[in-house]
Amino acid sequence: MANSKTYAVFGLGRYGRAVAKELVSNGAEVLAVDIDEEKVNEAITEIPFCKCADVTDPEVLKQLGISNIDVVIISMATNLEASVMATMLCKEMGVKTVISKCSSEMNCKILGKIGADKVIFPEWESGTRLAKNLLSSGLVDILEISADVSMVELAVRPEWENKSLLELNLRRKYSINIVAIIENGKVNVKIDPEKPLNKTMRLIVIADTAKLRKLK
Repeated sequence: MANSKTYAVFGLGRYGRAVAKELVSNGAEVLAVDIDEEKVNEAITEIPFCKCADVTDPEVLKQLGISNIDVVIISMATNLEASVMATMLCKEMGVKTVISKCSSEMNCKILGKIGADKVIFPEWESGTRLAKNLLSSGLVDILEISADVSMVELAVRPEWENKSLLELNLRRKYSINIVAIIENGKVNVKIDPEKPLNKTMRLIVIADTAKLRKLK
């Protein structure tokens, strides 16, 4: 099933192209943009909607319809000025989620200060992993243990609130194994199966990657 959100990726270097390619392969609608025409021509075989444009120009962003995009990933870490301008413009135009890639921890702090909703330092997170996280509704973070098994930080769904793990029986329903619960910033591996869940909790689970799609 195609992902209902729309995405834009600014910058088609190795990281940006990996994000866009993974999103497209999972049925998402993706607009990919780079100022380098050669990179656009190389990527268009994998990403149908590619544009050669300057994303630091507000008029260009208006023409691209960026205000109608749900998530923008800005992958131009080597050019801090362009990343800052694109991040600010996207937020000003009403983009709900702007994710900016940075080349250093200091740049991450700068991009966070000027409005990025999430900053990505490549040493911390791969492009493919970011795309998988974006595509997985309710899945806060994914770490692939193998081709078939993932460890996931899972948000408590509204229908799970005020119910215990014993009542929910998530292992039977979704074939997931809960290994820890994060509450008030603390990771607790001693799980009380009769304790009701609340929306502030996060569940750390190990599961068959394919079966996690049932949670979407």
